[in-house]
Amino acid sequence: MIPFLDLKKINLRHEEAILNSVHKVLHSGWYILGEEVKAFESEFAEYCGTKFALGVANGLDALELIIRGYDIGPGDEVIVPSNTYIASILSISANGATPVLVEPDILTYNIDPAKIEESITTRTKAILVVHLYGQACNMEPINKIAEKYNLKVIEDCAQAHGAIYAERKVGNLGNAAAFSFYPGKNLGALGDAGAITTNDEILFRNLQALRNYGSHKKYENLFKGYNSRLDELQAPILSAKLKCLDQDNERRRNIASYYLNNINNEHIILPYVEENTESHVWHVFVVRISSRSNFIEYMTQQGVQTMIHYPIPPHKQEAYKEWNDLSFPISEQIHSEIISLPISPVMDMEDVKRVVEVVNEYKPY
Repeated sequence: MIPFLDLKKINLRHEEAILNSVHKVLHSGWYILGEEVKAFESEFAEYCGTKFALGVANGLDALELIIRGYDIGPGDEVIVPSNTYIASILSISANGATPVLVEPDILTYNIDPAKIEESITTRTKAILVVHLYGQACNMEPINKIAEKYNLKVIEDCAQAHGAIYAERKVGNLGNAAAFSFYPGKNLGALGDAGAITTNDEILFRNLQALRNYGSHKKYENLFKGYNSRLDELQAPILSAKLKCLDQDNERRRNIASYYLNNINNEHIILPYVEENTESHVWHVFVVRISSRSNFIEYMTQQGVQTMIHYPIPPHKQEAYKEWNDLSFPISEQIHSEIISLPISPVMDMEDVKRVVEVVNEYKPY
């Protein structure tokens, strides 16, 4: 079986660095918000091109903290794509604000800038963009809309570490950005981890306290805060893997290019890359097919593991049953047709070619 993603193989490339990191932290005697976290924050800010980076416990916390840091809450609205992973929406709800769903572009799967303005009201406080599947959103028109209505732009970069738009990396395209380092991400930890990047010093200082029980100084609490801190053990692991991120992304681009140039099946809709996206990092390689269940069964029989990102749109989830009767036809079509093919920086070229061969031979039952 060709695996969808071999995390063990990915991480064993860094075994020596990981074991050295564990040894170093163990012998330091300092296990929460120590020098390793500070070092990674500095490295990640430099990588993204921002003034500040802040390590937190996971990607959802990163989004939730940003929204809290901008004092967005009950009575406020945040625009968010209707086809994102539910975490993007949960972060808004957790702050008591109202998510306002906007349909994506059927080609890129990212939020459609042309549909944003019609959803803005006097209660709108921010636009939460999601760089889905590894391709940066079309940020120029989005930022223009945000400037026109005095809105914050929050980036969900969970799937786009290292992606570039207009010569700038994601994480540096809005007011603040959230990253997840869940193990399967392009930059993945060995557990849950996340980060926030921003050039907003006031936000950064407030978030330093908010992630740590609302405290800059022990036992002195400025805010009703959270316990959401990047683990001191995960930080040096992320630092080690960050050094290889661009190389890993380039390998993903090479595989994606091979897929794009060699998959030739009239039943398969291949991904579309926008001209102004300078660097798609291909967190996943998503195709669309109307006969998805048959295709999955066929691929499994042929020894190729696939995944669905994601099978149920947020407005059809039980968690948001108040939305269940709403209609977002583009999102519903996307969620019913998408399927992700194997792609990773450790994937053998023989396996890549085999995936293409199997896909090209597929015929609906």
